[in-house]
Amino acid sequence: MKVPCPTCAKTLAWSKDNPFRPFCSERCKLIDLGAWAAEEHSIPGESEDEPGIPFDFNPPDETH
Repeated sequence: MKVPCPTCAKTLAWSKDNPFRPFCSERCKLIDLGAWAAEEHSIPGESEDEPGIPFDFNPPDETH
């Protein structure tokens, strides 16, 4: 099966012989990884207001 590289669109064979699949090369794989790290790619969805705090978190009542 032939597929396009997600980075450069070069056509390549989808095979176990390519350790970088779905990319055509390590270079294209690293370009894609860099784009994710730079937040150029994202998965659609709602963002959390305060990352790391569970939605069901209830702070203790500070009135004594």
